[in-house]
Amino acid sequence: MGTVDLVIRGGTLYDGTGAAPYQADIAIADGRIVEVGEVRARGREEIDARGLMVTPGWVDIHTHYDGQVTWDSRLSPSSNLGATTVLAGNCGVGFAPARPADHDTLIRLMEGVEDIPGAALHEGLSWQWESFPEYMDAIERLPHDIDVAVQLPHGALRVYVMGERGANRAPATADEIERMRALTAEAIRAGALGFSTTRTMIHRTADGDLTPTVRAAADEMIGIASGLRDAGSGVLQVASDFADMDQEFELLCELTRVSGQPLCFSLVQVDRVPDNWKALLDRLDRAAAAGVNIKAQVASRPVGLMLGLQGSAHPFISRPSYQAIMDRPLEERVAIMRDPAFRAQLIAENPEKGHPFINSLADAQHKMFELGDPPNYEPDPKDSIGAKALALGVNPDELVYDALLADEGRAFLYFPMQNYAAGDLEVVRAMLENPNTLSALSDGGAHVGAICDVSMPTSMLTHWCRDRTRGPRLDLVQAIKGQTHDTARAVGLADRGVLAPGYLADVNVIDFERLRLTAPRMVYDLPTGARRLMQEAEGYVATIKTGQVIYRNGQPTGALPGRLVRGRQAGPKQAVAAEPALA
Repeated sequence: MGTVDLVIRGGTLYDGTGAAPYQADIAIADGRIVEVGEVRARGREEIDARGLMVTPGWVDIHTHYDGQVTWDSRLSPSSNLGATTVLAGNCGVGFAPARPADHDTLIRLMEGVEDIPGAALHEGLSWQWESFPEYMDAIERLPHDIDVAVQLPHGALRVYVMGERGANRAPATADEIERMRALTAEAIRAGALGFSTTRTMIHRTADGDLTPTVRAAADEMIGIASGLRDAGSGVLQVASDFADMDQEFELLCELTRVSGQPLCFSLVQVDRVPDNWKALLDRLDRAAAAGVNIKAQVASRPVGLMLGLQGSAHPFISRPSYQAIMDRPLEERVAIMRDPAFRAQLIAENPEKGHPFINSLADAQHKMFELGDPPNYEPDPKDSIGAKALALGVNPDELVYDALLADEGRAFLYFPMQNYAAGDLEVVRAMLENPNTLSALSDGGAHVGAICDVSMPTSMLTHWCRDRTRGPRLDLVQAIKGQTHDTARAVGLADRGVLAPGYLADVNVIDFERLRLTAPRMVYDLPTGARRLMQEAEGYVATIKTGQVIYRNGQPTGALPGRLVRGRQAGPKQAVAAEPALA
């Protein structure tokens, strides 16, 4: 019979391939699955999974742990929510390559684009690197709970090659493009999983400036894509406004042709152009049918803003009375705001100019909802703050004010900023069910004071496959495949995302009936005590990374088997013939 490291017994396996679930044991040795079926071997450790769901670990391909991965061994809140692999370096922002003179520029860029506190980055980043390979070496020196892969960010690359001209969006010369091409090839050969860029006007530095890459010319983009071709590997990730949709989409297609590598772009519904996603999806379908290796990353729920006194955004930040107290401790602010005279004064005030996004919330109470616990990510418009105020005949700011003071000022209002123009998730369902999309955009590690969408893989199971009442649900088997097998294959990681012999033993054991997200909360555990939103879940019985249990019932075990993933990973030999090379 023999002995193996770990046996998971009697669970219902959703193996990641799209096959129907079945009951089986899993034997694990040396970090890999060695047997699936009726396992007679004994495990040095055994998990009784009878009545439980067993899945591959989530493979999250859109995160921003670029800074955290250099100082923190635990990549929460991804690892405590079932992720066993994360891909960082998205949206063209990151910290390598970087000369000392670039450090502040890159921090201001990350702080603005991804809402990660600059003070925490200044304190936490060791900057024990200049080149991208040296940055990867720094990541590798620190043990982690889960695997992390990284991409070369265009913003850092451009500033490194062009200096201040690059930061100021000057056109790159032919020599500078050749230098970027060479450095891209160097990064990919060293193990970067790909290259990322942003071309959207929404992304701004902490000073409000456009990002260095937003207007990068086609010849620059094609030069960088040629670097991937030189290296013979990699993926491309792009965020774009698609202002000139045909021209921009054709550029993305050209990048895949030049590089010979796959490309993903971010796709969301934006309120001001609520049907643009359909036009983009149509172009995507036609390109994919023509053999272009391109997919869209889509979110499984609204891009949800958390409005609260502890966070980065709420509707009163630009009111003069609030600005006078905004730097005081939370307890003091709450005490002041409970004074009826202060309340009346603040509500009567007009917001100050210079806060365009915050001021846009002033008349958006129809999209503000009390979050609830467990959180409701598909709230009914009739339950909005605006609808309630209309029914009561009161100023909606009165209800917003009261909601922000709940739980001693720790409560959050939920503002579904994107993917919610019609007040439901039917748009999201259409995106998710398209064969040319990938379930992604969790933004783990980013927007730490305003957004907590890192739990998307969990709400795929709970909301879409079990609890949804406002429309059709999604198939559980396909949902699991979509965030394991499919995401792994899309970025070239063919060694994970499937429960079968030879694959990495990255596994979740889940009590599906009990699976439940808790409401996000603010914690203060970043360097300098800076804040970040944290979220937990009940029902994750065990999360296993390369055969080691890293979480039991939501609590870390202390095991740190995660590693830096360098480059594409081949699948098990016995599975290669059955697996597509890269989809």
